[in-house]
Amino acid sequence: MYELVNQLLGYIRGIWRYRWWILGVAWTVSIIGWIQVSNLPDQFKASARVYVDTTTLLQPLLRGLAVEGNDQHQLLLMTNTLMSRPNLEKVMRMADLDLKAKTEADTEELINELKENFSLQSAGRVNLYTIAYQDARPELAKLLVKSLLTIFVESNIGETRKEQDSARQFLEQQIAEYEQRLVEAEERKTRFQQKNLAFLPNERGDYYSRLQTTQEQLAQAELDLKIQQDRLAVLQQQIEDEEGIDPLEGVGEESFDQQLEFTSELDPRIARLESNLDDMLLRYTEQHPDVVATRLTLKTLKEKRAAELAQKKREAAAAGLSSSMIGSNPVYQEMRIVMSEVEADIAAKTAIVEEYKKRIENLSAAVDKVLQVETEEAQLNRDYGILQQQHQALLSRLESARLSHDVDVRSGTVRFRIVDPPSVPLTPSGPPRALLSSLVVLGGLLLGVVLAFLMSQIRPTYDDRDTLNSNTGFPVLGSVSMVWTNAQIRIRQRRHLGFLLGLLALVSAYGFVMFLYISDVDPVWMLKRLQEMASV
Repeated sequence: MYELVNQLLGYIRGIWRYRWWILGVAWTVSIIGWIQVSNLPDQFKASARVYVDTTTLLQPLLRGLAVEGNDQHQLLLMTNTLMSRPNLEKVMRMADLDLKAKTEADTEELINELKENFSLQSAGRVNLYTIAYQDARPELAKLLVKSLLTIFVESNIGETRKEQDSARQFLEQQIAEYEQRLVEAEERKTRFQQKNLAFLPNERGDYYSRLQTTQEQLAQAELDLKIQQDRLAVLQQQIEDEEGIDPLEGVGEESFDQQLEFTSELDPRIARLESNLDDMLLRYTEQHPDVVATRLTLKTLKEKRAAELAQKKREAAAAGLSSSMIGSNPVYQEMRIVMSEVEADIAAKTAIVEEYKKRIENLSAAVDKVLQVETEEAQLNRDYGILQQQHQALLSRLESARLSHDVDVRSGTVRFRIVDPPSVPLTPSGPPRALLSSLVVLGGLLLGVVLAFLMSQIRPTYDDRDTLNSNTGFPVLGSVSMVWTNAQIRIRQRRHLGFLLGLLALVSAYGFVMFLYISDVDPVWMLKRLQEMASV
């Protein structure tokens, strides 16, 4: 520690030996620096303040109906990109600075100058922004601030509306595409339904319900057929018993003669069925089960009637009128009529049962086709439903976009209020000559100290034997003290006094310069006035 302190003191003593160098360099640098600082052109700072209001009364009223944009995020993005190159180029054109740029290098230099001199400051949470520009030409600074303020206001509104227009155009394009896809999907569904109409659900239900209904109808028809067959068997037994009775009992000669005319008891039944068939043909087609069954019944009855009449004729020819006399029994005739009706019903029920069996067979054979049709139909319905859902969602979003555009146009969700219009103060805002003059003095002193230190290292001196011994490596046998005479002491004192006076003069000059700047007096103008007074 002692050696370090001793070395430090040695440096200080070496610098002190060249103290006049320090004073000379400080004076030289200070004078030159003060003159240069004084000759710096005045800088005027133009500024403007704008308040951005992002709250409107319509926002809570239209919440959920219109699209709510993030105005704060948009504003933050706008302020961060305000000093971008495209905006600065717009400022150049608005202020006619581009006329001075002859080459690309000149343009780049102007843009860099604008970027350095422009400033945008925010008041934090309050959307209050200050735009400022500093230049030696106050009118130009004011024009540049006004231009950038215009860009700041118009670009935000323009970008918002441009985004809304782009979004609306995109939605309209998507809606048109989805409408075309919906038309194509509807055409596919129509062609599919026309091709597979027999396998699709109708007013009678779907495939499984039709199969179940047909099976239930078949069971009921078979039950009805069984009942009629049982009735027919009973009637046949009763007729056989009736034929065993003497047919001539109680029959007069007149009734016997009436039986000579060959008629059939099936004639009323045939007439009634033909009338029913005409009524059904007015309501149903030829393929209807009831129509088919009625035709089969008519055919059967007519065949039986023909056979019955032929039989009567043969019997009358072979056995006389005995059979006619038997047929003249009222009970026998009634049973024959009932039996004929039961036989007709059995024929109709049989036809109905066969038709139901055929339907069930066809439905059972088409089960694979039905499953395939159902799968394809579900796929078509699912695709169509998705397209319709997306189409409705796009329509809803388009209405929201249109409503948001109308709200933005009529009310203005982001409003700009110019708090302070662009203005330039009468007094220049810079450069900071007092600060620069102080830095000049400090720089001169530091430069003088560095120069004195270098001189002491180039031409070193030794103040004690230990330092000389350690630096040269030679043994120091002794030292001789300096004896100062009175004249030499006076000379040293005068030198010390001169250095002190020179330093005080430097400080006084610095104080005078500071006084001039504080008093807003140009030192160069003061020197010129003094020269003019001296010349006079």
